[in-house]
Amino acid sequence: MPGGPHPIGATLRSSNAEPVESPAWPNAFYSERVKDSECVGFLQWALPRLGLRWRGFRKVRSQVCKRIDRRMRALGIDEAEAYKAYLDSHSDEWHVLDGFCTISISRFYRDHVVFDALGDTVLPALAARAAARTGATVHCWSAGCASGEEPYTLSLIWNQRIRLQFPHVVLAVVATDLDATLLDRARVACYSQSSLRELPQAWIDAAFVRQNDQYCLRDPWKSCVEFLPQDIRTSQPSGPFDLVLCRNLAFTYFDKAAQRRIVSRLAEQMGADGFLIVGRHETLPSDAPFVPDAMGFGIYRRTPSAAPTCP
Repeated sequence: MPGGPHPIGATLRSSNAEPVESPAWPNAFYSERVKDSECVGFLQWALPRLGLRWRGFRKVRSQVCKRIDRRMRALGIDEAEAYKAYLDSHSDEWHVLDGFCTISISRFYRDHVVFDALGDTVLPALAARAAARTGATVHCWSAGCASGEEPYTLSLIWNQRIRLQFPHVVLAVVATDLDATLLDRARVACYSQSSLRELPQAWIDAAFVRQNDQYCLRDPWKSCVEFLPQDIRTSQPSGPFDLVLCRNLAFTYFDKAAQRRIVSRLAEQMGADGFLIVGRHETLPSDAPFVPDAMGFGIYRRTPSAAPTCP
């Protein structure tokens, strides 16, 4: 792409969380070296070259700008214009910059109306469907899972609610993220109390054991989740999946071309009439082979007759 190569293996993570409003600062940047206005200009230049869009980063740019500032200090670079020149002459640096463009915000049951809808309607419907077929397994994929709060929330809902109605149906969740450090944390499954604050106390008492200042998920609630290191832009786990969660990730941060490629690949990994969950404020490309479910909340259904489109 002009100005620099499109990095291979790039990823954005929001841990499937809603974009966060910036604090009420007067856009003053947190760095002595790079001011906010300078960082904004730099991101507006760099993000399209990474297949990303400024609109998704506007309110959460502080995380990225801080990382860029630290990188510039390490390189002995004083101005964003000089960092642009460095990127132009050092192609590998685009991979480094891409690694700074990750937004990780997560907790259990975040955006509770979505998980309420999953527990009230979507998962019972999928369990009933699975009970009527050979195998009796509901297959789910959590894309951009970060440290595991989203896939484990599915496990909690299943074990605390759905399994009681469908004791012979099994939940199997594949959770993917590119960040190996976050995946290691997910496998350990120990969290601060603040990460659990939206869970019912009865669920916490049943599913977690307290270890010092952390709450660690018990093995029965971990066993249905498999974590894989994957970048949603370049690879996907093997389907078909009955339910895919790709919330506040591709359709917030990626450019339109990448969104169309990804939504096509998501559709290819889903069974007929499967459910796709995106962020409540996200929209799919107009030619996506999905239709909004009547429930709303970013819940879509795969349209069996529509063929995925990919430019």
